[in-house]
Amino acid sequence: MRYILLDKITQLAPPELAAGVKCVSLSDDIFADHFPGHPIMPGAMIIESMAQLGGVLVEASMRERGRHDLHALLVTVDRAKFRHQVRAGDKMDLECHGIVVHEDGGQVRGMARVDGKLVAEAELSFAFAQVTNSKLLARRREVLNVWLTGSAEET
Repeated sequence: MRYILLDKITQLAPPELAAGVKCVSLSDDIFADHFPGHPIMPGAMIIESMAQLGGVLVEASMRERGRHDLHALLVTVDRAKFRHQVRAGDKMDLECHGIVVHEDGGQVRGMARVDGKLVAEAELSFAFAQVTNSKLLARRREVLNVWLTGSAEET
């Protein structure tokens, strides 16, 4: 099963900031068993939402340095705090601030808010893997384009 937990990137200003949105829907697979009759988004999935946005930020930072072949892999989660529950129907506003990015990886500070209220935060560290498959690179560009524009067409 593949989880895409980022619906749209609303701001991308590498290496400092990325912002995005995840609209939490009862139809999301994550609610099948968590919890029947009382759907709450698992904390690990909130972290994954922040990680997907943070990965975009650190990858974009490296693209500005001419490295278009790197894929960010989440390797550590530090100082994670869950302050409020996220439920089906919530719109989660995500924000990641770049801490450091270098050839080996990067680190961001991620935050998730619902209705302006901080629901979760964490420091996320990434390592880079080099991608050499041209089809995979093209697919990654397509997904990023959808997140940024809402359209699968190249702009």
